[in-house]
Amino acid sequence: MTLTGTGRGPRRAGDGRREANAAAVLRTVLDGGPVARGAVARLSGLSPAAVSRQSTELLRLGLLRELPGLAAPAGAGRPQVPLDLHTGETSGPVAGALHIGVPGSTLGVVDLRGRVLARHTLWHDGLGTDEIPARAAAALRELLAGSAGGRPVLGVGAAIGRWVRPAEGVVVRHDALGWYDRPLAAELAGRLELPVRLDNHARAVAQSEILFGRPEARRSLVHLFVGNVVDAAFGIAGVIHQGPGAGAGDVAHLPVPGSRTPCACGRTGCLGATASDTAVAAEAVRRGILPRPDAAALTAAAADGHAGARELLRERARAVGRALALLIDVVNPDLAVVTEQACLAGPEYLEEVRAQVLAHSRVCDDPERIVTPHAGPDVLAVASATVLLHPLFADPAGYALPALPPC
Repeated sequence: MTLTGTGRGPRRAGDGRREANAAAVLRTVLDGGPVARGAVARLSGLSPAAVSRQSTELLRLGLLRELPGLAAPAGAGRPQVPLDLHTGETSGPVAGALHIGVPGSTLGVVDLRGRVLARHTLWHDGLGTDEIPARAAAALRELLAGSAGGRPVLGVGAAIGRWVRPAEGVVVRHDALGWYDRPLAAELAGRLELPVRLDNHARAVAQSEILFGRPEARRSLVHLFVGNVVDAAFGIAGVIHQGPGAGAGDVAHLPVPGSRTPCACGRTGCLGATASDTAVAAEAVRRGILPRPDAAALTAAAADGHAGARELLRERARAVGRALALLIDVVNPDLAVVTEQACLAGPEYLEEVRAQVLAHSRVCDDPERIVTPHAGPDVLAVASATVLLHPLFADPAGYALPALPPC
């Protein structure tokens, strides 16, 4: 495993066209690769000369590779050698991924196309919350050493719930873990000896949909994350809204129509108290479905056919759908993405969400606008890596990357 950084190099004075052109070429290859330079010019709207310059630089940086074996004749000229992202089976840069949840952390190794090459779950059983960063960093270093296969590691994208200020790499508030104003990115970077970028997990999933997912996400989307922590994210024209202090997306106290569940805030019917993993697992114990609260065990019981578990998860899906209808009516997005354990595990729960949205929304009459993340079970690893990869695709010319050997 080669550890390398994504530090910013010195910029030359200019109007930003070089950076924008490099991003346009890289994004076009992401969307359509393998693709010849001439097709990149047509698809991106850049001149052939600009595409040639930027392709040469991106090849030097190791972000693109040429595939001469797929070259097609170009009339009397030279063969058109396709370009693709540098994601060979044994070469090409990768990103480390770390999602820190309440019961456990998800670790991953992800390539430039957002494909998960390795994934591991580190359960937090027996760990104090202050021990989690050190244990997670050690486990991720081990995963990278065993799975990166000598590829350069660009750095680590990290994601976590609640209020995060990504520009500072700080967890402002995470009540469940008891973390307040914690400089988590710097802490992880020191342990990993790698650059680390940090963001809220709902924003990370939304950005991964924009970068790697369905085309509609680039126009507008709402993303609702329902786990032990409940968050949301909003994207317009490919930009994720953060708001002042990066505090946007706290929807734990969004009212769920029809819910009377008490909340610690003193009100009833809040989304977090009604539908979070914590709330639903506790309800499973009260109903005698489980001996102890465990959201993953509840989902497994439902998959095994336990009628009570399936009904409880359907109830949760209906509550999520009613809350999502409120968010959809505010934004009216092209796409509404739901990250929720049962919906990822079985389509029947997504159908419950869709039915409630259609019943309660005043603007949404198309159930196909409501989807689960494109990455499926890999969503947490892909989203976390996207925290690092999105800035790279937005400005590849601003990254100092080593040249890789030709494929």
